[in-house]
Amino acid sequence: MSNITNLQTDLLRTFVSVVELGGHTKAGVALGRSQPAISLQISRLEELVGANLLVKVGRAILPTQEGEKLLTFAREIVRINDEAAHYFRRGDLTGVLRIGLPTDYAMAFLQDTLAKFVLSHPDVDLEVHCDLSRRLHEQMLADELDIIVATTPNAQVPYLSRSWVERPVWAASTSFRIDPEKPIPLAAHPEGCDYRARMIQALDSVGRRWRVVYTGSGVSGLQSAVINGLCVSALTGPTLLDGMRVVSEAEGLPELESLRVGLFYKHPRLSAAGINLVSELVGKLDIIGANEASPLD
Repeated sequence: MSNITNLQTDLLRTFVSVVELGGHTKAGVALGRSQPAISLQISRLEELVGANLLVKVGRAILPTQEGEKLLTFAREIVRINDEAAHYFRRGDLTGVLRIGLPTDYAMAFLQDTLAKFVLSHPDVDLEVHCDLSRRLHEQMLADELDIIVATTPNAQVPYLSRSWVERPVWAASTSFRIDPEKPIPLAAHPEGCDYRARMIQALDSVGRRWRVVYTGSGVSGLQSAVINGLCVSALTGPTLLDGMRVVSEAEGLPELESLRVGLFYKHPRLSAAGINLVSELVGKLDIIGANEASPLD
């Protein structure tokens, strides 16, 4: 590996653009450079790090294993650079931002950050869409969303900026008692929800009978069903309300498998307002991760 003293932001931006836009030509169009110029920048970056960063698989241009490692750093370096640059051009923050949040995740985590952003940037129109994580990924790939928070199977997936691990807990009302002779009554999001899948997998693994007694797309509906004593559900620490308790394994409910949640965006396509909002969301998610004592990537 070369003795690296400086990785130029322009080279890293080009690398991120080639990966996220799927090729040198598209990256050149986005960055206002010719295809040969893009190729030269990639070659210069590979020379600096002493490793091949891209490989052609069929018609696709994909990062190598070393490229994946650098991609994580590159996204963060370019984001911080752009955040600093946009700080001194705050008047440029205008336009529409489309944010995707999953129905199986606590919107309360991020609602205050989004609200503060809207108040601080009145010229930015924020659109918030809630859906299942897999649909949010599809919508971002189709350029229908600019930024999403969604569950992800691992830490090496396209457009991932930051991720953290969280473990759902079984939640019930303080007065709810589990009857060992009856199926566990569940409140769950619709089919396709990761939290729903975690509950069913856990109960099936120990041969425990269950039945879904409440289905709803919003977190507040699940919270109401739980707090009114109708059922139990999988929630996270910040979504537990007064009048709820965490159900322990001693009561017959197995531990729920953890899941990874990530912040995703396409950096080359993101506006100044988008970069600013991503930075604020990253700050919020870092706080959440620290409070949950979960590793961040």
